[in-house]
Amino acid sequence: MSEQPRKRNSFFEFALIFAIVYLGTQLVFRLFFPQQAAGPNGLADIVLKLNSAKVKGDHSIMLTLKNNTEGTLLLPDRCPMPPVSVFTVMGEGSGAQLVPLATTETALPCIPLTEIGPKSKADIDLGPWKYSLFSQFGTYEVRLPSEARFRTASGTIVPAQYGTLSGRVTLAEAGPFTKLFRAFITKPFLNFLIFIASILPGHSLGVAIIILTLVVKFLLFIPTQHSLEGQKKMQKAQPLLDELRRKYKDDPKRMQEETMKIWKEHGINPFQSCLPLLIQMPVLIGVFYTVRDGSVLALSQHLIYPFYQHLDWTFGTTFLGLNLLESHAFLFAPLLVILQFIQMKLTFAAAKKKRAQSNKPAPEADKSQQLQQQMMLYGLPLMIGVFAFQFPAAVSLYWGVSTLFAIGQQIWVNREKITL
Repeated sequence: MSEQPRKRNSFFEFALIFAIVYLGTQLVFRLFFPQQAAGPNGLADIVLKLNSAKVKGDHSIMLTLKNNTEGTLLLPDRCPMPPVSVFTVMGEGSGAQLVPLATTETALPCIPLTEIGPKSKADIDLGPWKYSLFSQFGTYEVRLPSEARFRTASGTIVPAQYGTLSGRVTLAEAGPFTKLFRAFITKPFLNFLIFIASILPGHSLGVAIIILTLVVKFLLFIPTQHSLEGQKKMQKAQPLLDELRRKYKDDPKRMQEETMKIWKEHGINPFQSCLPLLIQMPVLIGVFYTVRDGSVLALSQHLIYPFYQHLDWTFGTTFLGLNLLESHAFLFAPLLVILQFIQMKLTFAAAKKKRAQSNKPAPEADKSQQLQQQMMLYGLPLMIGVFAFQFPAAVSLYWGVSTLFAIGQQIWVNREKITL
């Protein structure tokens, strides 16, 4: 096969892997924190849209209200109630009854939404009311209040002619997997984060995240070390495996048998680099969600142990002059891309060194693998950079510290004398 078609095939393989990883990650995110569009509900001029038609218990209901007109949409100050009217739906079908809900309790201070400018939109987070208005499982309906008005370009205020804009959302109980994940991973990590912050000056969220990340990485140090050493052994054995490909390229069965002999002779376990990763993933995902969604303690009461339920402080979210609840993507995205690139470069360093020391031409399969590694070297960091635009800086801080630790551990493994 010529070099050009081989590069083209490797590119398509990498594009497929990239798409699967990206879509799979988004699927995991939405499994725990669904944010899928449920479709617009309303007239073309004003659109009230629920971000999800079904929400797991203790998650926030999110709305988007769009004003597609040339005027300004004026809404009444409804605090301490949310900007939209909320009803609980009793019954099903045409016989369902709507029962209006009211409360004076909010988990966070109520910030009124009083106007939406021309051709603009507002995201409405009903999280502050999730422990009061949305404390029961069931179906709810949200409506744009009838008191809404329009202010035209000339300054004239007129009634808003929008009919009834509403949407329904079902608040469902979390499944058994989510409950187990919370009980054994998310809750312990969040409460440990609270413990760390409680003894820090200013209850710094940034410093607490760094300490939590380092503690988790040290706890996972041994399985990670085994995984990296397994990878290095496989890389060192690559010339032997390449020789098998040349010798038995027309006899796949014999090649497999000889490969197993090499693995057994040199103590190589192909699962050594995979099993530790499977152990690490739930922990790392748990830390990710703890940092991402536990930063606002008032909205995380369902995850906090009883002895921390009535704290008289909140996280200090300013770190090095940055608000960790905002993204700061133009700072963190390129930084994470660089760090991830360095880590990937170090990961492939041993294999590259072996290829450079070998005077034998690489087989076709190995050349294809080299191209895939090159694409992963550049593609994975770019994907991490894309994620950095979607998450608050607290998550990027966690990811950056975790990657720095991984770089140090990879350097250590690369310097180890692992012989075959």
